[in-house]
Amino acid sequence: MPLLGEPLSGKSGEPKNPPERPAAVSVVAVVFLLAALYLALVGLTMLISPGTLSMALGADLLGGLETAGPYMFLLVSAVCALIGWGLLRLNNWARRVAIIAAVIGFVLLIPTVSGAVVTFNFGKLVRSGAGLIVRVLIVFYLYQLPVREAFEKG
Repeated sequence: MPLLGEPLSGKSGEPKNPPERPAAVSVVAVVFLLAALYLALVGLTMLISPGTLSMALGADLLGGLETAGPYMFLLVSAVCALIGWGLLRLNNWARRVAIIAAVIGFVLLIPTVSGAVVTFNFGKLVRSGAGLIVRVLIVFYLYQLPVREAFEKG
């Protein structure tokens, strides 16, 4: 890995091109970064002005952890930002952590979807179902061979 200020070059001195990031990896990274921004804004608002926002605003992203308060919003926000940053840099650890986070989010949304089906709450079913689909797509995409290879080169 080159030090700060060193040119990226191969052994023969020609410039070395960084691996090309698949477009959908950027989309997944942006999803994590947007989630981080949303959670940070809600968490900071809850800290600055208690009682202004409901903790339920984090329910879809935190899956029950929102009851721990604004610090949990900020903690998960930091983790999401770190994952998004790592994905943009094609760090393989970020791909693995993103997969784990998506699977955990999927598992935490199952009771919400089940409850929405039982109570015939169509709006909640659509919102929760969309969250499940997005998480499944993230896991499926990040496991694809060309994507894994891009991260291994990165």
